[in-house]
Amino acid sequence: MQTTVEVDQGPVRVSAETARRLACDASLVVIRQGSDGAILDVGRRTRTVPTAIRRALTTRDARCRFPGCMARRCDAHHITHWGDGGSTSLDNLMLLCRRHHTLVHEGGVSVDRDVMGNLTFMRPDGRAIEVCPQPPADRRPLPDAGNAAALRCWDGTPLDVGYAIDVLWSQYRRRAQASV
Repeated sequence: MQTTVEVDQGPVRVSAETARRLACDASLVVIRQGSDGAILDVGRRTRTVPTAIRRALTTRDARCRFPGCMARRCDAHHITHWGDGGSTSLDNLMLLCRRHHTLVHEGGVSVDRDVMGNLTFMRPDGRAIEVCPQPPADRRPLPDAGNAAALRCWDGTPLDVGYAIDVLWSQYRRRAQASV
């Protein structure tokens, strides 16, 4: 399904999910038209997340809520979309980085909040996305983990320099305390 979005340069046709993502934190008026161009409905004006709610949201979430993501530059996302009757309230909002915001709206990933406020992200096939994936059951030990042959199991994840420094620093401190 295609939707027309009016921008400064004129109307632009985008997918319905792209329009929903753009509308998550925007001020707009939804106008529904029939196939003949007749206006069927003029919706209410929705506002961006108010400053006070955005400040509370940023304080509560601090970073992207997608499992494993540490990004701090985030969009406010309505868990129940405003177009589906969701309110712009703290209990219906969460922070998502731009990448994961797009994934939720256009990649088929869904998110649910339970009564305790816990979030569950679901893949398009219905499986939950875990915070820390479990290692494969058939994991084999690496006999030559100290040489280049061990690199065959590298999955392409970028090096987290901060984590590496923390690990090396804790090893250094343990050795220094043991020698005293």
